[in-house]
Amino acid sequence: MKTSQENVVGGQMARRSFLKFASAGAMAAGVVATAASCKKREYVDDDHVDLGSGDIAILNYAYALEQLEAAFYTQVAANFYANISSEERALLTDIRDHEISHRELFKAALSSSAIPALTPNFSSIDFNNRNSVLSAAKAFEDLGVAAYNGAGAMIKSADYLTLAGKIVSVEARHAATVRNLLQFNSFVDNTIVDIANTSLEKSKTPQEVVPIANTFLTGKKIAAPSLGIY
Repeated sequence: MKTSQENVVGGQMARRSFLKFASAGAMAAGVVATAASCKKREYVDDDHVDLGSGDIAILNYAYALEQLEAAFYTQVAANFYANISSEERALLTDIRDHEISHRELFKAALSSSAIPALTPNFSSIDFNNRNSVLSAAKAFEDLGVAAYNGAGAMIKSADYLTLAGKIVSVEARHAATVRNLLQFNSFVDNTIVDIANTSLEKSKTPQEVVPIANTFLTGKKIAAPSLGIY
């Protein structure tokens, strides 16, 4: 009989291929990149990065979150925690590559309307400790899924909505994988899904997400999104 850990990471090549090809649909949505070629604006004030307005604000909001995730997994993969298994190393490397692709996809789609590069601060995370790393990964992935779903209804462009839908489906796969690495069969518990009533994911509004994301930034923070998004 397989152990819980074997159930989580067994069939390494199949799982890695599933994760890798799951991101292909999001990359294909790069055809919408030219839609954001609007006049260049400076989205920075003294304390915050202004996301802009309308669909540009939603894309910049997602871009900011993808910057954080890409930076986090890049640091994880630069010096993996002690005694990491080959399976976990492969999974986290794949997730890093997905997040970098997502970040670059938004940067290209936004073109001159993209917010500047943010400065992450991960000082609260012990990158040498497995539980600290995977707990942080779980928090980032759960937040990202809730953020995408919470902002989806605000998107006016069908192309952008399709793009967000393709990316959030990949992020949900990341979240499920990381959750199962931490605790087998926790991938869909009642902290993220309203199991008792609708069995739907618990979304978060930008006002709920931004303060959490800002705790992982140094210098310029993300502006509270009351900037014409609604």
